[in-house]
Amino acid sequence: MFIKPVQFPQDELAHDAIIEWWYFNGHLYDEEGNHYSFMDCLFKADNDRVELPFLSKLPLKTIYFSHSLLSDITHQEFYPDINYLSVISKDSFSKPLLFVNYISPVNLTNYTNYVIEEPKPFEYSIKTDEFDLSMKSTKKPLLLGGNGFINVHSKETYWYSITNLETEGTIKIKGKTIKVSGKSWMDRQWADEKYSKDKWTWFSIQLEENVEIACCEYDDGEVKTCFATVSNADGSQEHFNRVTLEPLAQKWVSPQTKAEYTLSWRIVISAKKIDLTVTPQMQNQEMVFGTINYWEGPLDVNGLYEGKKAHGQGFLELVGYCPKYNNVRFLKNTFVKTIAQAYSMLKKLGQTKIM
Repeated sequence: MFIKPVQFPQDELAHDAIIEWWYFNGHLYDEEGNHYSFMDCLFKADNDRVELPFLSKLPLKTIYFSHSLLSDITHQEFYPDINYLSVISKDSFSKPLLFVNYISPVNLTNYTNYVIEEPKPFEYSIKTDEFDLSMKSTKKPLLLGGNGFINVHSKETYWYSITNLETEGTIKIKGKTIKVSGKSWMDRQWADEKYSKDKWTWFSIQLEENVEIACCEYDDGEVKTCFATVSNADGSQEHFNRVTLEPLAQKWVSPQTKAEYTLSWRIVISAKKIDLTVTPQMQNQEMVFGTINYWEGPLDVNGLYEGKKAHGQGFLELVGYCPKYNNVRFLKNTFVKTIAQAYSMLKKLGQTKIM
C-alpha cells in the first residue's frame, strides 16, 4: 500500500474512506475545583462498505453518527449521549478548515445543533447538548507510528493526535450551566476497513511533565499488536513497537450488558524507561451503541517517565469485551424505535437516498 504523508489542513477534513472519526476527550475543572471529564466523537462511514450490522439496511450511501459523554467525577455521575444517526448541514466540510454542523433527526423540536469547528489552525470548538468548549493546541500534531500510519497485522489506518489542547467553556449538568477549564486531546483516524469484532485497549496519557503518550494494543483474534507514540516535552516524537500492557486487578462488570472490563493497567516501555500505572477515576463509563458496547473513561496516571517520578491524567477505551445481555428485549425495542423514528424523519427531510 502506498502511504500518503499526512497533510494539514487537508487531512482534518473528510476522506473517501470506509470509516473515519473526529474524537475529543478531556479533563475539566470548575471554579470551585470540581472535576469533570468529557468525550465527543463524530463518525462518518460508507454504508455500502462498512457493514455495520444495525445500520446497513438504511438507504443511505454515507452515514454519520455521534457518541458523547460527560462525567461528574467529583460526584461520580455519568451522562452518556448516543446518536444512532446524525444529519449534517449542507455547508459542512465546505470551509478550508474543519467545520461540521449536525443534528440527530429523531427529534427536530427543541434540538441542539452539534458543532465541530476549527476557526484557526489547530484551534477547535465543539458543542453538544452537554458542553460548549473551545480548545487551543500548544504542541504540533503527534503522528502515530512516526508518520501518521499504523499497521496492526490485518488492519491499516491513518492516525494522528492533537495531544495538548488548552480548553475553556461551559458544561451543563441537571440544567445548570457551569464554567470550566482544563486540558483536552483530539484523535483523528480514517481507514478502508469494515466493521469487525476485533478487540482493542487504547490509552491517551497526558503527564504533568508536558509529555503525552498514545498507546494501544490491537487484537484481531490472531495477533496482538502493541505500540506507543510519545510526544516529549521539547516537541520531539518517538515511536515504540515494544510495549508491555499488563492488566491489573481492578475490574468492573456492567449491570446493563454484564460485560467485564479490566480498568487498571500497567504500561511499560523499557526503551524509554516508562513504567506507568493507570487507574479509573470512575467505573460506570460504559457506552452501548446497538450491538456494540465499550468502556470509555478518565484515568489517573502515576509511575516513571525516563526513570523519574511522573503523574498525570488520561483516558481509556476498551472495545471488544463481550456482553452477556440479560435485557436483550429492552435494548432491541429501544434501538428499533430509535431507527424507525430516524428513518421517518429522514424521509421528511428528503435524505433517504444520498447524504
